[in-house]
Amino acid sequence: MKVIFLQDVKGKGKEGEVKDVPNGYAQNYLFKNNLAKEANQGNVAEMRGKEQAQEQKEAENLREAQNLKNTLEDENTVVEIPAKVGEDGRLFGSVPSKQIAQALNKQYQIKVDKRKIELKEPIRSIGFTDVPVKLHPEVTADIKVHVVEE
Repeated sequence: MKVIFLQDVKGKGKEGEVKDVPNGYAQNYLFKNNLAKEANQGNVAEMRGKEQAQEQKEAENLREAQNLKNTLEDENTVVEIPAKVGEDGRLFGSVPSKQIAQALNKQYQIKVDKRKIELKEPIRSIGFTDVPVKLHPEVTADIKVHVVEE
């Protein structure tokens, strides 16, 4: 009997797959536990419709990420962060990704999760720094961060 898996079943199939399984296994285990449903024409068409909707949603997310990348990488988009500075130009403390995300939201009303800002280590000196931001698995933008003396 052909079934469409609604959830991953260890050793049998992954969610969304259409596979042939024994009748008794399908009726006594998969159907009763809502792990699969019969692969008739209506169910297969419904599954394909859901897949197409998911693909459209992913494409829209990619377009939004690319538009945000263009905005962030614009020459006029420079995130200024004031910080206390010592005599030799070194900061008292550092500028972490959380502070960069807050400044970006405050100055340009662009919300970026601090975990998406890929700062290898906090910024410890004044001046310009390019900071990579992972907006989407396929899209990474570089924002300019300018740390100025307070």
